[in-house]
Amino acid sequence: MFPPLLLRLAELVLADARAQKLKIVTAESCTGGLLSAILTEIPGSSDVFDRGLVTYSNTAKRDLLGVPGDLLADYGAVSEPVVRAMAEGALSHSKGDVSVAITGVAGPGGGTPLKPVGQVHFAAMRRGRSIVHEVHRFGDVGRSHVRLLSVEAALRLLHAQI
Repeated sequence: MFPPLLLRLAELVLADARAQKLKIVTAESCTGGLLSAILTEIPGSSDVFDRGLVTYSNTAKRDLLGVPGDLLADYGAVSEPVVRAMAEGALSHSKGDVSVAITGVAGPGGGTPLKPVGQVHFAAMRRGRSIVHEVHRFGDVGRSHVRLLSVEAALRLLHAQI
């Protein structure tokens, strides 16, 4: 189902989290649960993976992650402030130790000059540490490809926090 490179990366993330006895939480928007799916594709992931929250709508971001409505109104869902709030909310609404959040424009529509198709924001956080943010501009390379590239970027960012 997933490319071998992504499966190996997911295995590495889980193994390193397991070695440090860390629980992982994800908060996903444009990937729609693909990150959670690849993590749970690995046998034995249940001892490390706490939960995955698919917060596709702004309402879900507010209700499930506690993202403030004013952040969504002022910056839009695809923004650094919102993805940071998603990563924080994922930890505060779970017993996880490390979180990663993803929000972006997978396309083919929905892009604007300031937020083009293929722009994706990521944030990762480990309890007691600062949030790390990245923005990737994958380009208009197709919805599925943007989503898979986002999963890879999220796994790498998550691994750096473990």
